[in-house]
Amino acid sequence: MALEPAFRHRHLLSAEQLSHDDIHYLFSHAEIALDGLRARTQRDDLQGMSVVLAFFENSTRTRFSFEIAAKRLSAEVSTFQAAGSSVAKGESLVDTVRNIEAMHIDILVMRHSQSGAHEFLQSRASSSIINAGDGWHQHPTQGLLDAFTLYRHVPSMKGLRVCIAGDILHSRVARSNIHILQALGAEVAVCGPGTLLPPGIAAQNVRVFRRIDEAVEWANVINVLRIQLERMQQGLFPSLQEFSRYFAVQRKHIEQRPDLVILHPGPINRGVEIETEVADAPQSLILPQVEHGVAMRMALLSLIARNKKAGV
Repeated sequence: MALEPAFRHRHLLSAEQLSHDDIHYLFSHAEIALDGLRARTQRDDLQGMSVVLAFFENSTRTRFSFEIAAKRLSAEVSTFQAAGSSVAKGESLVDTVRNIEAMHIDILVMRHSQSGAHEFLQSRASSSIINAGDGWHQHPTQGLLDAFTLYRHVPSMKGLRVCIAGDILHSRVARSNIHILQALGAEVAVCGPGTLLPPGIAAQNVRVFRRIDEAVEWANVINVLRIQLERMQQGLFPSLQEFSRYFAVQRKHIEQRPDLVILHPGPINRGVEIETEVADAPQSLILPQVEHGVAMRMALLSLIARNKKAGV
């Protein structure tokens, strides 16, 4: 079967491997998947193929959306949990994956706490690998679904002003979002305490705000990120209360800007980075993000499977 010119990837390891054409090609397939998802249509794109979800970190939305997506495409789906496995006994990541692959799997969807784990495995594994999050590094499918949500909601991505607010330093979501949004022509900014901004972030053609009020005034969209206390080695701000006072997206902000679009990749810490009235406001697209996540992952799994079958 001849491949269409767009999206010739067998793995998805990083958002940075995706071109403008790749992203729009995925969007077109996600639109079709979304219609089928809402109609509860079963597809056979992955009929006879085996997908393993290997999550070495906790997850709710990502793991379940990949599972639902794979099952909607008729895949055989198995879930691997590090707790209670041979990993807990000291088995290496490579040995663990090679043993899983010996059971004849086709696609490995993996989340791992170590940045670069997926790139490390790529040359040592025979299955197609999809990055479901690695350390502080990348979360490409979250970046794709966030952009797809905006793509369906706004007239144009070109010139759209998107500010990512909160814990940028520890966020793999921010890193993936920045690349994808810029590839689509959006203007990107970040907002947070200086201690939670990566060094050199401004060199990525990203605007930096130190006050959420200024960010709200500039932006068309605020993508709110939670504080990742589990990744922090030391106190990087005085308290959650002070962070919330100066950097949370609050009801007053959406009252001032009723056209402001709100995103959040979850999990939400209500009253910390976002007030409940904002999370539940009419302009909040948080729940559509979850629905679109299933459609986007269906599109990705379908295209990865197609390319694997074709020997790409």
